[in-house]
Amino acid sequence: MRNHSYKPEGMLISRAENREAMATPAALERAMVHGTILEGVAVLCDSELALHVDLGCMEGIIPREEAVWHRPGEAPKDIAVITRVGKAVCFKVSGFTQRGGKTCALLSRSAAQRECAQNYLAALCPGDIIPARVTHLEPFGAFVDIGCGMPSLLSVDCISVSRIAHPRDRFTAGAYIPVVVRQIDRTQNRIFVSHRELLGTWAENAAQFSAGQTVAGIIRSIESYGIFVELAPNLAGLAELRDSRAPSLDLTVGRSAAVYIKSIIPERMKVKLVLIDTYSGLPQTGTPRYYIDPAVVGHIDRWRYSPPASPRVIETVFA
Repeated sequence: MRNHSYKPEGMLISRAENREAMATPAALERAMVHGTILEGVAVLCDSELALHVDLGCMEGIIPREEAVWHRPGEAPKDIAVITRVGKAVCFKVSGFTQRGGKTCALLSRSAAQRECAQNYLAALCPGDIIPARVTHLEPFGAFVDIGCGMPSLLSVDCISVSRIAHPRDRFTAGAYIPVVVRQIDRTQNRIFVSHRELLGTWAENAAQFSAGQTVAGIIRSIESYGIFVELAPNLAGLAELRDSRAPSLDLTVGRSAAVYIKSIIPERMKVKLVLIDTYSGLPQTGTPRYYIDPAVVGHIDRWRYSPPASPRVIETVFA
């Protein structure tokens, strides 16, 4: 069974046991003896690139060399340390020292990350469903924390079946999401993850809609032969344009649209639409619908998006 003790940073900080472990100097000493991983907020990065952490009962110091786990002979990049200010950081208490007449705790984030890598990440395999936290977004994908600040890449093509121009169309930095381990490079200690397998198959998404309905969607692509409108993160349809309305419609990628559903064809994985109107605003808000519950299902071997009636097979095989 996989160890779920190593959470993305920020998931422990509000827990009662985390607060209790930092309530008094004696509690911090016990945490040091037991090797407990704790979390606090980094409030300052000083001129020596040491992170100062608010522990409540005293100040904690993470020296630069203990701020990020790295391979022997390498040094953590300055940006990886500086960008932790104002955010939750995990750590293990390694000792205590006197600074300016006050007792400070010496902390090691790298020790927590090393333990996470050895006891949790090393045991993962493709198909495992794990929690993650979005840390930052790039045009090519989203970087996520998959445990104790350890990074993983969620490439843009693995975010959803419906095409998006940028990961910000789906996520915001700081969001907690479930992901599926897609690939593991043991030689480089890199783990790549996916998200689209949790958002439902074509049939599951299409079951939300019926021919004859007029529904809200988002324009994702404009082609010479039609306009792709996203109805759900894993479902898009091709919209015809009503010529009489064309001059008055703002056809822009990312704009919201009202579309009439002409037909739903499982064997062709087609949803035929008619574009009725466009407007500003987002019709889909909040948490996306997940068709696999990570609290119940911890691993999948295979995921087939295409319905049985379709000769075209779209699937993910985790090996």
